[in-house]
Amino acid sequence: MKNKILFIEDQEDLGNVVKQYLEISGFDVTWCTNGSKALKTFTANANSFDLLIIDIQLPGMNGFEIAELIAKEKENIPFLFLTARNEKKDRLHGLKIGADDYITKPFDIDELVLRIKNIIKRNSHHITPEKEIPTADIQIGDIILHKELLKLSIKNATPISLTLREAELLEFLWKNQNRVLKREEILLQLWGENDYFLGRSLDVFISRLRKLLHTSKSVSIDNVYGIGFIFNVKKI
Repeated sequence: MKNKILFIEDQEDLGNVVKQYLEISGFDVTWCTNGSKALKTFTANANSFDLLIIDIQLPGMNGFEIAELIAKEKENIPFLFLTARNEKKDRLHGLKIGADDYITKPFDIDELVLRIKNIIKRNSHHITPEKEIPTADIQIGDIILHKELLKLSIKNATPISLTLREAELLEFLWKNQNRVLKREEILLQLWGENDYFLGRSLDVFISRLRKLLHTSKSVSIDNVYGIGFIFNVKKI
C-alpha cells in the first residue's frame, strides 16, 4: 500500500514538479494550494494520511498556523516544512510546533524523498496493532510515564501531555539513567540520524522535559558541556 501525503504548496510550477516526482517515487499525493482547502481535506480524511508537507508562506493562514490546527485534529501526525524562509527563529518555531523536518528552498528533490521515507519509517513502528497488549506505565522515581497515552504524571498530579518524540526521549533517558549520554548516541540510537535538524529538535525536547520535571524531587536532566546530557534518578 502506498503511503499517503498531503502536500500544501501555492506555487503551481513547484507544486506540479514535487507532486509528480513523489508519485513516481511511490507515494500517493493529495496537493492543496491553500490552508483552507488543506484543512478541509485533512479533516475529511484525517486517518488516511501518513505525512504532511507544508509550505510556510501561503495565502490566508500561514504554514505554522495550519500545522497547529492540524495537530489539534490529530496529535502526532508527522509533518515537515518546505519553505524559502531560512531564519533561525522560523526554524526554532517550526521545531516547537513539532515538525519532523524543515527543508529550505531551493532543495534537492531526491533529498526530500529520502527525508520523507526516513520520517515515515521512524513513525511507522509506533502504530499499535489492535490485538497488541498496551505497554505498562513506567515508574521513574516520583514520576510515571504513560507510554500509550503519551502523558507524564508527577506526584499523582494531573497528567501532562507529551509529544511522541518527547515520550520516546524520556523512555530512552530512563533506560540509560545516571550515566553521561553523548548527543550523537541519543540521536543515532533513538532516531537513526545525526543531523542539524534533529540536533536542534533534541535541544527543544530536552528543554521542555526539564520544564515538565521541575517539580520532581527525584528526576532531573543535566547538561554535560560539549558532550551531551545525564538523566539523574534518585531513590526516594
